[in-house]
Amino acid sequence: MNAAFDLSVDNVVFGFDGEQLQVLLIRQGLPGVDMAPDRFHMAVPGDLVFPEEGLDQAAHRILSNLTSLDGIYLKQFRAFGAPDRVFEEKDREWLTRIRPHPERRVVTIGYYSLVAMADYTPRPSSFASRAEWCPLSDLPRLAFDHNDIVKAGLLQLREDVARESVIFELLPEKFTLGQLQRLHEIILDKDLDKRNFRKNVKRMEGVVPLDEKQEGVLHKPAQLYTYVRPQ
Repeated sequence: MNAAFDLSVDNVVFGFDGEQLQVLLIRQGLPGVDMAPDRFHMAVPGDLVFPEEGLDQAAHRILSNLTSLDGIYLKQFRAFGAPDRVFEEKDREWLTRIRPHPERRVVTIGYYSLVAMADYTPRPSSFASRAEWCPLSDLPRLAFDHNDIVKAGLLQLREDVARESVIFELLPEKFTLGQLQRLHEIILDKDLDKRNFRKNVKRMEGVVPLDEKQEGVLHKPAQLYTYVRPQ
């Protein structure tokens, strides 16, 4: 029995547009290949790890190569190694076109990334013909087991938000408490009492009120806040 397998990294990139949590997807593309929307699945950015690379190094390289995103938050959360990760003909065809050993089993390390969408513009490159944001609530059928990877990434983000300050990676430099509460509610998948939430925010280390209010809004402008990471 051949025990050889490949190691890869898949990045679940979450972004927040002020209303919805979004996931960055790529459309696989190759020169001279018909890449009609129904030919291959959309996917989260991922690729094989080079023999000389560490996992974190590979995660940064792959994200930069496929989407041109650099310097964003990344966290490893889980390995995925089921023997049936490739179970649709579209995905098998894709592997035969891009992998030197398409028959090999692939074990992937999942990372999630957090992006303040206003600060970054993804640009496709390498074998990604497109890079686009998709609402988490409206994800299509993705390549391989990427839907499961996204779900697992969200569960890990949910755990981390409850005990860490990672949520501020998704917000612009200046934000309202309404945006902060909305983001918490989306990630935690539950409604939060406004009064209690704001009491808790006042106890959050690093949340600083600014002498500024929103501009260009139709409703009453809300006060702006920023987050200063504690030393």
